[in-house]
Amino acid sequence: MKLHIKNGRLVDPANGIDSVKDLFIADGKVAAVDHPPAGFDAVRTIDASGLVVAPGLVDLSARLREPGYEYKATLESEMHAAMHGGVTTLVCPPDTDPVLDEPGLVEMLKHRARILNRAHVHPLGALTVGLKGQALTEMAELTEAGCIGFSQAEVPIGDTTVLMRALQYAKTFGYTVWLRPQDPHIGRGGVAHSGPLASRLGLSGVPVMSETIALHTIFELVRATGARVHLCRISSNAGLELVRAAKAEGLAVTCDVGIHHLHMTDADIGFFDPNARLTPPLRSQRDRDAIRAALLDGTVDAVCSDHTPVDDDEKLLPFAEASPGATGLELLLSLMLKWAEEQRGVGAEAALRHAIARITIDAARIAQLPAGHLSVGASADLVLFDPQVRWTVTPGALASQGKHTPFLGYELPGRVQATIVAGRVAYER
Repeated sequence: MKLHIKNGRLVDPANGIDSVKDLFIADGKVAAVDHPPAGFDAVRTIDASGLVVAPGLVDLSARLREPGYEYKATLESEMHAAMHGGVTTLVCPPDTDPVLDEPGLVEMLKHRARILNRAHVHPLGALTVGLKGQALTEMAELTEAGCIGFSQAEVPIGDTTVLMRALQYAKTFGYTVWLRPQDPHIGRGGVAHSGPLASRLGLSGVPVMSETIALHTIFELVRATGARVHLCRISSNAGLELVRAAKAEGLAVTCDVGIHHLHMTDADIGFFDPNARLTPPLRSQRDRDAIRAALLDGTVDAVCSDHTPVDDDEKLLPFAEASPGATGLELLLSLMLKWAEEQRGVGAEAALRHAIARITIDAARIAQLPAGHLSVGASADLVLFDPQVRWTVTPGALASQGKHTPFLGYELPGRVQATIVAGRVAYER
């Protein structure tokens, strides 16, 4: 279908565009920007007056719960949620049931996603068989099946020799290893940030050193192997300082943060709110402020939704017993816009461009995917949203099967009006 999107504010950080321009789409790709190509005859014209037209969002961590956890969510429900949130590219961790450690499982997931014909789904393969931290998976076969990298999800490797061999192998074949830095022993079983609040509430803590000790280990192994590592969901000021130093040293590392940690602190646990039970835990205000600053100065490369839908039976429990996780696909854009609104001294337009970059082109570069931009010839994946509309987060407002988020009741800026995937209008309000 040939589409003409007119009168919208086109914000494409990858190409340095932020102005009112028309967009022309043909055969699922961007055919032209500003002026129509010769002989272009649109089948449909969309008037985007008052709307921002941006590349479709790229989410670096979205658990779609298939296979194995369909009682929490299904691939169909979560891809529907992605369309509501303007997310057109999804990277999913390997901690499904069974674990994504065999090519057949990866192919099945990719096939299911193609049938649904909505967002582009890119799985991460398990780094070790069954995520048990012992035997390495067949990374070459998993890559052929469609994996874009390898991860342990939330399961740290206890044997450093195994991790070193994994990084050596990954370096040899040019794979990226995605690791969430956490020591396998310190803070094990903890449910909240170690600090005065956890002590007062009687909750077992996860100290910041669990993250920093793991980071020291990872950086030593990166120095020894030269492997490329992406650090997932850094949560602390001390962790960010180590990442900043590693980048200055020239190590091949990137990092992201979860959208919840960009706004909330351990104080948001309140009176044991299980919706605020997350992994990693919400940390102190100092850590939160450091994350916000690091996002601005480039230490943080991208922001992810860390979408982890949880059902009522596992969430509506005492805080320490509740399963960690929260829905985030439909909140990612609005929460980034909220961050942009709160940046004093940067300028509203510059902050908006910065926010969009961190969830489009910057995320796509980490995943090494041809997404996150609207260059001529690129896949026509884009989102149209109204930055002026404000909406209230309620369970009924969420398309995800998971209705639990610590942002329930919040009024947030920005509402998606349409999501286009490969030139097809996949969602329209």
